[in-house]
Amino acid sequence: MDPDRILIAGGGIGGLASALALAQKGIASLVLEKAARLGEIGAGIQLGPNAFHCFDRLGVGEAARGMAVYVDSLRLMDAIADGEITHIDLGDKFRARFGNPYAVVHRGDLHGVLLKACQDHPLITLRTHAQVDGYDQDDKGVAAKLGNGEAVRGRALVGADGLWSHVRRQVVGDIAPRISGHTTYRSVIPLEQMPEDLRWNAATLWAGPKCHIVHYPLSGWKVFNLVVTYHNHAPEPVAGQPVPVEEVRKGFTHVCERAQNIIRHGKDWHMWVLCDRDPVDAWVDGRVALLGDAAHPMMQYMAQGACMAMEDAVCLADSLSQHDSLEAGLASYKARRVLRTARVQLMSRAMGDHVYHPDGPHAALRNDLMRAKSQDQWLDTLQWLYGGNGLD
Repeated sequence: MDPDRILIAGGGIGGLASALALAQKGIASLVLEKAARLGEIGAGIQLGPNAFHCFDRLGVGEAARGMAVYVDSLRLMDAIADGEITHIDLGDKFRARFGNPYAVVHRGDLHGVLLKACQDHPLITLRTHAQVDGYDQDDKGVAAKLGNGEAVRGRALVGADGLWSHVRRQVVGDIAPRISGHTTYRSVIPLEQMPEDLRWNAATLWAGPKCHIVHYPLSGWKVFNLVVTYHNHAPEPVAGQPVPVEEVRKGFTHVCERAQNIIRHGKDWHMWVLCDRDPVDAWVDGRVALLGDAAHPMMQYMAQGACMAMEDAVCLADSLSQHDSLEAGLASYKARRVLRTARVQLMSRAMGDHVYHPDGPHAALRNDLMRAKSQDQWLDTLQWLYGGNGLD
């Protein structure tokens, strides 16, 4: 047992990225994952240039670029009027401005790239069937308390154990996550079943009153990822529950025929009720720090959940390597990350209200404001988010 290793609760994207970032700085880690196997559920996710900045810092830049689908634009459609509101060109000018592309990937493929890199690195140990329920700490180290009663010791503990984090419960002491009332349904459509007139090389959003539809190609253009969301005031959290297509369609009867037709082609639908939390700055307790959804769970509307977790990981390792004491390193990590992630959390909520789901004059105002922006103005708007990796 290495008493100087960093313990990481959670083997998702944030946890594996943390292990890789630490390894790049010569720091050993042990990843503790509660599941029987390391893997990811879900389908597609979007990756902005800031994600690719992080891939390079994690040592997986080439592998990550090889699995991605590079879309030509971010396209905003009016789900009532059936027309384009605006788009953001993701071509050469975008890449030159931000130094990296915008892409979409299958969540499992991204996790697989990070997992293989962890498995191949001598400083990283992976352990499954190891749920972290809490921790004890003293001036010499921290002990992660596992569900089987075992205590695993290390120099520090990173809580990367997601929305329902047990580590966060002890660090922050807060209540359950905020239930947004937005229900998301996910499906994957084989390319040949996607309507031909919608096979765009774009991350496309159809925005309608209290609902929206997102689709984009995945896995080398073999399938289209389909995510539809309905603000139905769902009262309880749900994750990955199978539902019939009839339940999905009932939230979209008011949108245009072309948008409804996308939903008809979806199969094997699964449902999530979206949750997030208000920003907090209580990320650190002695030798314990939070990361990713355990620190700042956010709505999906800026497509930044995985990106922010990877930024956290890179920043954590960078901060620890720059300071002689663990405490100073963790304090620096928190100071560098809290405001940036809080901005994304709150802007993600606001985008749901003002971009994705408005109605009537509210929607008309959205359309006018967004149509008025030039491509250069869109790039200026996105500079704060995509122009770096959150470390500068």
